[in-house]
Amino acid sequence: MFPVGAVARAEVILRIFNRSTLKLFWTKHADAEQALRAWHQEVEGASWQGPVDIRARYASASIVGSRVVFDIRGNRYRLVVDVKYAPFFCVYVRFMGTHAEYDKIDVLTV
Repeated sequence: MFPVGAVARAEVILRIFNRSTLKLFWTKHADAEQALRAWHQEVEGASWQGPVDIRARYASASIVGSRVVFDIRGNRYRLVVDVKYAPFFCVYVRFMGTHAEYDKIDVLTV
């Protein structure tokens, strides 16, 4: 039994929104497709309770407020997501672009 408000790890299912953003990106950058598909599949099965869980799996991920920046394909591309933990457990794709494009954005407002 879990305390009131606690969530069992096995019950947590992350929902990813804006997969179409990833698909659109990999149609233009075919070399990113495999990495983005793998990221998507892995995150769908993740049970992130907080930023510590993300950093445990993705040591190079940068946490900026509720946003997480992932290096994709050896840091060639950057993926910015907004993560909502309990009780929603959602990941919103906010930006997908080249490293040069990423340098022109504000992670907190994109």
